[in-house]
Amino acid sequence: MLFDSQVAFIGGGVMGEAIIKSLLRSGTLQPAQITLSEPNTDRRALVSDQYHVHAYADNASCAHHADVVVLAVKPQVMDEVLEDLRGAIRPEALIFSIAAGISIATLREGLGGHQHIVRAMPNTPAQIGQGISVWTCTDAVTDVQREQAIQILKAMGEEIFVEDEQYLDMATALSGTGPAYVFLFMEALIDAGVHMGFSRPIAERLVIQTIRGSIEYAAASKLHAAQLRNQVTSPGGTTAAALYQLEKGAFRTVISKAVWAAYERSVQLGKKK
Repeated sequence: MLFDSQVAFIGGGVMGEAIIKSLLRSGTLQPAQITLSEPNTDRRALVSDQYHVHAYADNASCAHHADVVVLAVKPQVMDEVLEDLRGAIRPEALIFSIAAGISIATLREGLGGHQHIVRAMPNTPAQIGQGISVWTCTDAVTDVQREQAIQILKAMGEEIFVEDEQYLDMATALSGTGPAYVFLFMEALIDAGVHMGFSRPIAERLVIQTIRGSIEYAAASKLHAAQLRNQVTSPGGTTAAALYQLEKGAFRTVISKAVWAAYERSVQLGKKK
């Protein structure tokens, strides 16, 4: 399991740091069990100093002795990263990738036929242990390695396993990118509050607690979203007037198109160059 494993993080960006932070916060790993590679000198020093993990400038040195290698890099640089790691990873090590759109087949080929691979799609709330991740793995992944993957994912929040890898691109568009949709909606609501006359701090407080409370209520009630919306909507009332404008502005259609665009982009990123 992870408590006696060495875990290498390739990439010290936002999500790489989020996973490191979650694993340390939960007590799943200790700093001595973690290594990090990050090409940006300032970023490497920042993450290393903050979490007391050993950091490298090159990927191969970081991953050489690891039991689990977490690929937390942007999909656009994955080819270069895989070239660095090819031949440097132990044959029995678990590869754990969170790169959007990069298929298991691409990872396997780029690493010279490596078989033990998990592909996962977490999201930003993982930074506070409130994320959700969709993941899958190759048949070669052992029971112990599956448990290692689950421990990593549960340190970040909830996890859902899927047999078919195609669901990863769907998850990228829905839950992986999802926080950005929510943040944009929050921004629009806050700006509307300011436009009406609230100070920005009060508008922010109203919006954040309204969304937080709505989410908690929805989770507790177990009702369909449409039923919850109807509970708030009185005939001829203020909510009905607001919803009319959202529907008139094709709110649902725009959201659907946005998610579909993210899905298509995820698929596109995974295609061979």
